[in-house]
Amino acid sequence: MVCPAVEVKVELTLLEKDKEADVMSPNGKASPFSDCRPNGALGHCSDEDAAAAPLRLYKPRDYVEASVCHVKDMENGQMREVDLGSGRALLIKEHGEFSAIGHKCPHYGAPLVKGVLSKGHVRCPWHGACFNIATGDIEDFPGLDSLPTFQVTFLVRFTVPFTFPDLQSQKRSKAMARCSAVINSSTGFSHILIVGSGPAGLVCAETLRQEGFTDRIVMCTMDKYPPYDRPKLSKWLPEHLPMRRFEFSVAKGLAVAVDGKVKAVTFQDGSRMEYRRLFIATGSKPKPLNYKGQDVRNVFHLRTPEDANNVARLANNKNAVIVGTSFVGMEVAAALTDKAHSVSIIGIEAVPFRKALGEKVGKAIMKVGTRPWENEVVLKSGKVLRADVCIIGTGSGPATGFLKQSGVHMDSKGFVPVNKTMQTNIDGVYAGGDIVTFPFPGRSNKKVNIPHWQMAHVHGRVAALGMMGRPTEIKTVPYFWSAMFGKSLRYAGYGEGFDDVVIQGDVDELKFVAFYTRSEEVVAVASMNYDPIVSRVAEVLGSGKTIRKRDVETGDMSWLIDKGSQ
Repeated sequence: MVCPAVEVKVELTLLEKDKEADVMSPNGKASPFSDCRPNGALGHCSDEDAAAAPLRLYKPRDYVEASVCHVKDMENGQMREVDLGSGRALLIKEHGEFSAIGHKCPHYGAPLVKGVLSKGHVRCPWHGACFNIATGDIEDFPGLDSLPTFQVTFLVRFTVPFTFPDLQSQKRSKAMARCSAVINSSTGFSHILIVGSGPAGLVCAETLRQEGFTDRIVMCTMDKYPPYDRPKLSKWLPEHLPMRRFEFSVAKGLAVAVDGKVKAVTFQDGSRMEYRRLFIATGSKPKPLNYKGQDVRNVFHLRTPEDANNVARLANNKNAVIVGTSFVGMEVAAALTDKAHSVSIIGIEAVPFRKALGEKVGKAIMKVGTRPWENEVVLKSGKVLRADVCIIGTGSGPATGFLKQSGVHMDSKGFVPVNKTMQTNIDGVYAGGDIVTFPFPGRSNKKVNIPHWQMAHVHGRVAALGMMGRPTEIKTVPYFWSAMFGKSLRYAGYGEGFDDVVIQGDVDELKFVAFYTRSEEVVAVASMNYDPIVSRVAEVLGSGKTIRKRDVETGDMSWLIDKGSQ
């Protein structure tokens, strides 16, 4: 007896104008498949019940079909990028069930097929963002957008119906509620006031709207631009890079005082705004550096798109000097290598990143750059470095000086302690991002400061849910990345206070993975040219499992490898 080959049919959503407003999906968007069982839901079609899957009828304009594979071609735990003619999708099989989502991470476009599939989500191999394979929703950051999802059914042939916009964009913005508050834009009151326009503030605002909050939200910023992708400033010195194309205005203004008793914020121009809930996410500011010539125009702290553009312009075929061996300083040095005539780096440490990454990794990264490395001691001897442009990257601290008389508690360094829901000591006042110390589950809820771009996203979401009376705790693995001299560094975990580093691979060739241990336990991992090892370790740490030092000393990584990704 010859059994017919069973193939899979992946049905993509209709064009937006063809969706019916009265048929809503779980994330609030209209769905043409509302009477179908969603990807990954209980009772979703598996290869065992393929024969029972009903044939569905569609109009020719609804989708286009493309045969992608036989149902038996894929094993459990496998991901496959499939070609649909006018685009690609990521086909996934987990626990006998099939799902189909966008194939690129909407953050920076990483191929998700090279990521990590685990327990109903896929983790980006580059920066650790996680997406639910059933809904496409973003579950862990960085990034703002979710993924499109495509309905999977089983027919005698395995085909994929799709519409072109979903395949070409490879991302989906979650539906947001509209503001229903009848308040004049000049009114000095907001139900929720957000001070700061970085990722924490933006994610807070978007989460509120995504979860149905319809009252007034005002975001105040001292920046000239709405929220933009600041990490790219030091890595590529680009033009302005907005994180989101805004359909609403962002108020410009520098907060100078907060009164927690009367619930009001005063701004530099003397204006005042009252609030019911306040979220403070003002980020960091450069640490002061005393030097002669502070009024010259070719010295920059890289903070804005204008700074980045001016640095790139002034350094073109000229001499650039970087003061400081922070990640920002080294990233700028790397970005200028092909632009400037010379790049000199000045630092008080002989090895960059030694405190964060260890001496071996720091030395290896230092060797990558072909430009001179100058030590502060040498400069004190009288040596003069010619500088047509100078960039100062000597570190930063919390921008919280305006909170001194607010009643909001701060520690001796100016950080704001918050609880598990990101609330400060004052009821209704929340804080997040670089300015806070928060209870970190990975260190038995010890309050720590983790100034990562990804962590700020998480803070914004947790704070928003807390404001809405739906408290949730932080459940994430810190994830950091850097790009220097054409190489990418990935880092996950919290390695503060590590006492040993176990390195597998070749550090000198920059193809390695470094495990940071503390009391015989792996607390963080870093890698170069070893993807997706950091995302795999993040999955293990995120599941609550402990990785012992002895597990990584042997060099056998089989315990980290999932079958079937290709």
